[in-house]
Amino acid sequence: MRRFVVEADGGSRGNPGPAGYGAVVLDPVTGETLAEAAEYLGVATNNVAEYRGLIAGLRAARALDPSAAVRVRMDSKLVVEQMSGRWQIKHPDMKPLAAEAASVLPRDRVSYEWIPRAQNKHADRLANEAMDAGKQGRQWAPPGSVPEPAAPVAARPDAASPTVGWSAPADLGNPATFVLLRHGETALTPEKRFSGSGGTDPELSATGLEQAERAAAAFAERGTIQAVVSSPLRRCRETAGAVAARLGLDVRIEDGLRETDFGAWEGLTFGEVRERYTDDLNAWLASPRTAPTGGGESFTTVARRVAGARDRLTARYAGRTVLLVTHVTPIKTLVRLALGAPPESLFRMELSAASVSTVAYFADGNASVRLLNDTSHLR
Repeated sequence: MRRFVVEADGGSRGNPGPAGYGAVVLDPVTGETLAEAAEYLGVATNNVAEYRGLIAGLRAARALDPSAAVRVRMDSKLVVEQMSGRWQIKHPDMKPLAAEAASVLPRDRVSYEWIPRAQNKHADRLANEAMDAGKQGRQWAPPGSVPEPAAPVAARPDAASPTVGWSAPADLGNPATFVLLRHGETALTPEKRFSGSGGTDPELSATGLEQAERAAAAFAERGTIQAVVSSPLRRCRETAGAVAARLGLDVRIEDGLRETDFGAWEGLTFGEVRERYTDDLNAWLASPRTAPTGGGESFTTVARRVAGARDRLTARYAGRTVLLVTHVTPIKTLVRLALGAPPESLFRMELSAASVSTVAYFADGNASVRLLNDTSHLR
């Protein structure tokens, strides 16, 4: 069963007054934003706006996966206690909203947690963006989309007419761009054997060394790489070294970029693992939380590690183009997280040896996948 975190908030400038809500759906493992929702409500109270934010967040989670379990986090003590069943709902305006929220997903799949306001900044920001948009006569829209005019809202006789229109999005500057290079071939690569961080740490084969040199030549011709970062494993360090030598750069090692530890499966083919560890392999394919036999790493563990490396590197290399030399699982994980795709998407991407993929990370936290599995430099 997939699990989501929903953070929701609502506000009213006047209580009652111009009101709006914000809600965000998060991956509980990586903290990645999976969906956002916000809306200007016109004149309403804080409590109504908070309930509307809860409903929108639950609906967004349901749209991602109607069978998921959801942990709701809000700084509204009233909403959390009422929806948890610990406080009675006495106000007539709250009863239908609470009933609507309870109907979005089965009650046994939704839990509630109160958090301090300082921990609910994302949803609070969305709510304020929605109220700001309503004040300007438009609806809130996700970054990069064209905002629609706001629905008409009844105004007080002394209210000033809203200004209709919208401003260009803020200039977020140059993104941190990660050029993701899978290492060149080793002796295990053509045989499609499990080769992670718990095995023999193989070196590049003659073919792998040639692939690394071709990649180095291509990057030198383009002239865009400003730094080189590598997994600590030998095949990546050798690939990164070839590129760095051509570019006149040093290689920085990042442990978070190492490959999955495949435990007892290291060095085996998929067929050999299926023959020897049938039940374990089926469980691994069915759940990202299941680790390979013999103390390997689950994809959930790897995602947490890779997300941490991503955050460190985007902070260090903000606005720069950096070559990350790493492995199949870290590259697929970075692409998956950037797309907000489910863990099973890892099995639906092809990554050839010495292939290039690219992801750009902007200052507002959004990411853009710009290239996947390019091998044109090898031909």
